Amino acid sequence: MTSAKVEIYTSWGCPYCTRAKALLDAKQVTYTEYDITLGGEGRAQMRARAPGASTVPQIFIADQAIGGCDDLYALDRAGKLDGILAQ
Repeated sequence: MTSAKVEIYTSWGCPYCTRAKALLDAKQVTYTEYDITLGGEGRAQMRARAPGASTVPQIFIADQAIGGCDDLYALDRAGKLDGILAQ
């Protein structure tokens, strides 16, 4: 379904990460997941890409910062997510 590159930064045991991935999975979206449970370079990369972001998940579609789980679901409820994914 999707042609846009989708990336998600997650950490182990995060219920919001699980919900965000469940929505992407339901839409049959292929995504790259970066587990930043232990911090390090992945967390630094996430913060560089989304300044001010300190929580997970952080979701990027076509290299654009979407935000977290609530932001992803809000786009879906507004009927905008499918269009963004089809870019």
